[in-house]
Amino acid sequence: MSTAGRKAADDDAELERLRAEVRDLRARARVYPLISQAQGMLQERYALPDGESAFALMQRASQRYNVKLRTLVGFLVTAPPPDSRERLWFPHRVRRPEPDLTFTSAHRSGSGSRGAVLKAVLSSTLAVVDTDMGNVQLTDRARGGLRIEEHTGLTPDFVDFFAHVGDDGTACARAARDLAQVTVRDVESDPVFSEPARRAILAAGSRACHSVPLTTASGQCVGMVSAHLDRPVRGLTTAQTKALDTVGGEAGRWLVWHDRTVVLDALEHLHALGHAGRGSRFRRS
Repeated sequence: MSTAGRKAADDDAELERLRAEVRDLRARARVYPLISQAQGMLQERYALPDGESAFALMQRASQRYNVKLRTLVGFLVTAPPPDSRERLWFPHRVRRPEPDLTFTSAHRSGSGSRGAVLKAVLSSTLAVVDTDMGNVQLTDRARGGLRIEEHTGLTPDFVDFFAHVGDDGTACARAARDLAQVTVRDVESDPVFSEPARRAILAAGSRACHSVPLTTASGQCVGMVSAHLDRPVRGLTTAQTKALDTVGGEAGRWLVWHDRTVVLDALEHLHALGHAGRGSRFRRS
């Protein structure tokens, strides 16, 4: 390689390093304020001596119940506070059996692992649509909108741009609003996208996409799975749409069960530790 070629390669590598650093900083900025808010709440609630002790409580609950820290924090700052007279945070909670998923056995083998189920939701959707690019988003309890939880085949810039989306400007936002599947046959011309979103999708190599809401039995949208294709499409068949309806409905009901069972178990564990060790110093495991 010539000197000029090596310099160009070094410049490209440095540019990508800087872009990765910026993406990482943006990701941290999205999460850290919420963690700080949760730390302050726990310090006051359990008379903890410092923020490190509050973080240690969250970490222990997160690890024991295999719940992402970001998910746990989102519930912690939005759930009604426990009654200080009660040893249990949710004393009247009714436990429900784990719903079946016909498109995968991940929920059984994963012992309630949300990550395993979301991966199965994504892989099942991509198999139906016949593509290898896609992502799963869940509703953001603290901020509203949707945030990416699982993805495959998409560029880091795409994941960064769509890490959190609001109520308009994207196909997934429309699908969430209308509680209906949305097919974008040609990204380049479809009016559903804002121009920045359109550019970000095209830059990732997506030319068409299909979004499927993950819905509860009561008709609430709790997430979204989207498949991206590298070519414009005419649309999906009735059989494909029906199969994706099944995935969306079953996944939505499972997610509600997980939130009301596994996540609340994690919060109960956190409360038990804080209640028993009120005023104590905790350390990360």
